[in-house]
Amino acid sequence: MNIHEYQAKELFAQFGVAVPKGVAVTSAAEFEGALAKIDTSGGIM
Repeated sequence: MNIHEYQAKELFAQFGVAVPKGVAVTSAAEFEGALAKIDTSGGIM
């Protein structure tokens, strides 16, 4: 099986495996929007 990291994270989360929260983006504009969704108060980005 050949899957991407984001797909593996979705599968793991469905089965209760802890995975880091994140958002996949493909442009600088999407990055700005994704930053607003991620809680950066307790970690390194």
